[in-house]
Amino acid sequence: MKTDTAVVFNGIDGASGSYLLPPMPLGQLSSRARGTSGDIDKNHLTELRWWRDRISEATFAPKEGVDAEDLAEAGWGVIFAEDADPAVRDALDELLAHRRGQATRLRQHRYREFVGENGYRRGESKLDFLVRHGVGPGPADPDRVPYYLLIVGDPETIPYSFQYQLDVQYAVGRIHFDRIAGYAAYARSVVAAETEPPARPRRVVLFATQNRNDTATALSAAELVTPLSEQLADVGSGWQVQTVLGEEAVKQRLIAMLGGDETPALLLTASHGAGFPSDDRRQPHHQGALVCQDWPGPLEWHGPLAEGHYLSAGDIGDDARLHGLVAFHFACFGAGTPRRDGYADSTGPESELTPRAFVAALPKRLLGHERGGALAVVGHVDRALTYSFRWPGAGGQTEVYRACLARLMRGHRIGSAFEYFNTRYIELSSELDVAREQAKLGQPANLHTLAALWTATNDARCFTVLGDPALRLPGAVGAAGVGGAAGVGGAVGVGGAAGVGGAAGVGGAVGAVGAGGKE
Repeated sequence: MKTDTAVVFNGIDGASGSYLLPPMPLGQLSSRARGTSGDIDKNHLTELRWWRDRISEATFAPKEGVDAEDLAEAGWGVIFAEDADPAVRDALDELLAHRRGQATRLRQHRYREFVGENGYRRGESKLDFLVRHGVGPGPADPDRVPYYLLIVGDPETIPYSFQYQLDVQYAVGRIHFDRIAGYAAYARSVVAAETEPPARPRRVVLFATQNRNDTATALSAAELVTPLSEQLADVGSGWQVQTVLGEEAVKQRLIAMLGGDETPALLLTASHGAGFPSDDRRQPHHQGALVCQDWPGPLEWHGPLAEGHYLSAGDIGDDARLHGLVAFHFACFGAGTPRRDGYADSTGPESELTPRAFVAALPKRLLGHERGGALAVVGHVDRALTYSFRWPGAGGQTEVYRACLARLMRGHRIGSAFEYFNTRYIELSSELDVAREQAKLGQPANLHTLAALWTATNDARCFTVLGDPALRLPGAVGAAGVGGAAGVGGAVGVGGAAGVGGAAGVGGAVGAVGAGGKE
C-alpha cells in the first residue's frame, strides 16, 4: 500500500492487540468527508473563515498593540464551571495570586476569574460564553477577556468542543484532576518554576518508536522525529538536542525521561497510543498510554497488549522528579478521549468511544505529581494521524512542529507558541469548507483531496494543551530574549519575511492541496 494514498491512523487496541483503525485508502474516506460526521457548527465555521482572512493579513491573536508575551498587556484568566466546587478554586489560590500580580501591574487590570454566575454554563458554545461577557468574534481584547485562559474542569462539564472553539481566538489550556490535592500540587509547581526555576539542563529529547512491520511508527520516526532533530539543533541558545530512536525507545528508557535521571526540559514522544473499549475497566486508567518499542509489532504479537508494552500513569513513581518538564506526546488519545469518535460513519451510539469524556490519566499524573509535576503536556484528544507531519503527494511537513518547539526553546509562552497548530486548524477547516461548497455547486470534486482535508481537519482540531497556557520553559527564559529574533514576524514568526505558508510560515503543510492554499 502506498502511504501517500492512505491515511495511517495511530493507536493500538489494548484489548485485542490489533490496530484501532487500519490504514485506510483516501477514497474510502470521501463519503464520510461529505457527510455529517465531524462537521463544524455553522457559527464556528463563520469565525474560522474570518480568522483565515485575518492570518492572511499577517496578524496574530491579540488585538493590535498587545504584546502576547507580557501578561500585563495580554492578560490572564481562569474559567470554572458555574457550579464548580469552591475547594478547587481554593486549591489553586497560589497560582491565581501569582498570575493576578503579573496581569495587574503597570496600571493594567487584565486578570479575570470566570466563576459562579460568570463561569461556564452547561451547553454554552464559545460564542454564547463570550457574548455574556461583552465579546464577539474578533481579536482578543484583554480589557474584556484575557488572551491567556486556563479552563479548570473535566471535559464532560466544560466540553472539549468549547475548548477547541475558544482556542481559535485565545491561548487556552486545561487542567483536571481527580483529587483536590492535584490542583494544589500543580499550582505549587507552576509558581515554583517561575519564582525559583529548577536547575534542569537545556536539553530536548525526541523519543520515537519504530515497531517492527509497523507503518505508523516508521513514518513518525523517519518523517517527524528525524527531521526535527536536525532542525531544532539549529535553534541554538545552548540547547542540546538528543534523539532516542527505534530499539533504544523502550519503556524503561522512557520512565527514566519521565521523572528519572534522564528527564529533560522538553520531551517529544512519537508512538502508538493505547486505546480500550468503553466497557473495559482499563480505559479510564490506561487509555492514551504510550506504546513503547517493547511491543513486538503487528506480525509478531497477537492478543491483548501486555502492560510491559506501554507506559501508563501507574508507571510514574511517587519519587519521580518531573519539576519543570514540558512534554509533547504524538500518540492516539495522548491528551484525552472525547465521548464521540470524530472519524465515525455516524453520530449514533456506535460512534461513542466512552460513556464520559475524560482527560488522560498519564498527563494528569505528570501534572499533578505531589513532588513537583510537569508544567504542561500537549497531546491529542481522539486519534492521531500522520497528516500533522506529512501530506499526500508533498511528503514530510514538520514546520508547524519546528516553529512551535523553537518558540518554546526561545522563551515564548506555550499558548503563544501553540498558535502555529491553531493556525493550521483554521487553514484546513477553511479549505475543507471551500471544497465542500464546490462539490455542492456541482463542480468536479477531487474526492481524495476532500477526504484528506476532512480527516486532517479533525486531526488538527484535536491538538490540546493541558496546563497553564501562560507558562514558559524555565530553562528558556532569558536565553535569547522574547519578541526579538524569534518574535512574531521574525525568523519563525507569522507575517514576517516568510509569511503565512512561506518557507517558515504556518500553513505550508497544507499549501499543496485545496483551494486558496499558499506556498
